Amino acid sequence: MPHRLARAALGLAGLAVVAAGWQAGWRMLGPFVLPQPAETVETLARLVVDGEAGPALRVTIVNALGGWAAGAALGTGLGIAAGLAWPLGAALRPVMTVTLGTPPIAFVVLALLWFGPQGGAPAFTVLVTTAPIVFAGAAQGVAARDPQLSEMARVCGAPPLLRLRALLLPQLLDHLLPALATALAFAWKVAVMAEVLAGGSGIGGRIAEARAHLDLAETMAWILLIVGLLLVCDGLLLAPMRRVLRGRRPHVAAG
Repeated sequence: MPHRLARAALGLAGLAVVAAGWQAGWRMLGPFVLPQPAETVETLARLVVDGEAGPALRVTIVNALGGWAAGAALGTGLGIAAGLAWPLGAALRPVMTVTLGTPPIAFVVLALLWFGPQGGAPAFTVLVTTAPIVFAGAAQGVAARDPQLSEMARVCGAPPLLRLRALLLPQLLDHLLPALATALAFAWKVAVMAEVLAGGSGIGGRIAEARAHLDLAETMAWILLIVGLLLVCDGLLLAPMRRVLRGRRPHVAAG
């Protein structure tokens, strides 16, 4: 518990340094470059009270988490299959490498042509860009399994479900959990970027609208909202993943 409190205190100290740098930048550069932090917070409060922030937040959450969940399911399934069947892995790895190396903006443009500006372009872009990350983790996790241990369990008559739960899954999680966490953090960035280009009612669309109106305070308010969302996501989803992974490392080392 003291260690966790110390980490939280250091995190708050880091955010305080960023806020102080923002205030100093506003004083040096002026409101045409950086809005005053207090004005940005007031604008964000107005967006929340007026009911504008909630709908935009829900749209972005659906785009990011929906695309991430679909990409995680697709990447995990294909990664496990590729790790178990080397011909499939040899066929899929170049495809995933090309997909991962393609800039996300290219998929946004294609999705806009396919689905239209009010369609599922952000969620589709998140799916396509996160699936290769999860695929790599899943395939590596399956490839890192101990084949002798698996063969011993098979010879001893262990049922397939037991071998999956007791042997494959624990070894898979050591590589899959970091990939899922990385993909989730990446999903928010891609979702907002896609919304900025596609427009719509998500946070990215509202950022594009505020930029078009040259409203710097509102632009920063929406950015502040997405930063807060990222911090909440880190605390609720990514931090538990990291704790599970840290808890597994001594067990793996002992094994």
